[in-house]
Amino acid sequence: MHRTPVRGAAVLLGAVVLTTVTACGAAPEGEAGAKGDGAKAATAASAKDLGGLDALTAAARKEGALHVIALPPDWANYGELIKAFETKYGIEVESENPDASSADEIAAVKSRKGQKRAPDVLDLGIAFARSGAEEGLFAPYRVEAWDKIPAGQKDEAGRWYNDYGGYVSIGCDAERIPNCPTTFADLLKPEYKGKVALNGNPTKSGSAFGGVYAAALANKGSFADVQPGIDFFGALKKSGNLIPVESTPATVEKGETPISIDWDYLNAGYADQFRSKGVDWKVAVPTDGVYAQYYSQAINKDAPHPAAARLWMEFLYSAEGQNLWLKGYARPVLLPAMTADGTADKTLVAKLPKVEGTPSFPSSAELDKAKATLAEKWDKAVS
Repeated sequence: MHRTPVRGAAVLLGAVVLTTVTACGAAPEGEAGAKGDGAKAATAASAKDLGGLDALTAAARKEGALHVIALPPDWANYGELIKAFETKYGIEVESENPDASSADEIAAVKSRKGQKRAPDVLDLGIAFARSGAEEGLFAPYRVEAWDKIPAGQKDEAGRWYNDYGGYVSIGCDAERIPNCPTTFADLLKPEYKGKVALNGNPTKSGSAFGGVYAAALANKGSFADVQPGIDFFGALKKSGNLIPVESTPATVEKGETPISIDWDYLNAGYADQFRSKGVDWKVAVPTDGVYAQYYSQAINKDAPHPAAARLWMEFLYSAEGQNLWLKGYARPVLLPAMTADGTADKTLVAKLPKVEGTPSFPSSAELDKAKATLAEKWDKAVS
């Protein structure tokens, strides 16, 4: 999934705490207009505003549906999260265009305003979460677990907040690669010619954006200077090691992308997913470029199912939802609080990919600068 850039985070849990174009297809016909309980839900800034979680649940069940885009079932365990929500509340999740980007989500919010098929909720890279909030696209809403979300992981007004994250990692098919790389420096070795892939274009994809940032850190760059990361991938392309194929579950399974730079929760998921098919997928978080990132959640201000949208957020930030992120190898934003109160699944925590070193995180200004630099120089570097 070509999720988009990017966000700061905070690292913990003993080892570490992690501190896109119109949607495909023509917009469906029909208009959305909240009435009665729906109209009240559309302005609710908390479950309390509707009379509590039970009242919110009743209003959401009455709506009966939740429309989402850009949520692939094999991304951070979204498939199980969606099924669990449907089963728990009897609300159908209408999932469209799962491989869309954050930019696609924002475009759909704008182009489908007032329509039944507008996205109710959004999963966004931080740059898009910030810009969407500034454009007034999101509804302020504070989930019941609001106070447990670290201050640096949420918009003060409640228009977006971080949810799950991970580290840039190197996945490797050990059946096809005798010596799997574990650092960015390793990737330049001649033995990896025609073997290395990114998950998307870093000007649009959050995971690829993170890969370039991590490579910059590994090559004497900084969050204020992403150019060394661009130069690294330019050199990787010139050497013939970087291939133009974007890594996906299908390319991993088929062996088309035997080395993939991607989030650790995706690479770890591939290891589980394809083990029975003979794929020995190894995962390493490179010690020379440790970079972590969260994705953010937001509610469309004009959501056609405003109560269901708010209930979805409550579910994601419940202990059940947060543990389902853990099951997908993603690090939930509430992990510090859940570790403290004993609600985090210790078995799942123990299975997270190991990380060495202490990551740091870019400021908003540094993110904006990196995004502009990539937009200007990436295509030329790897063309």
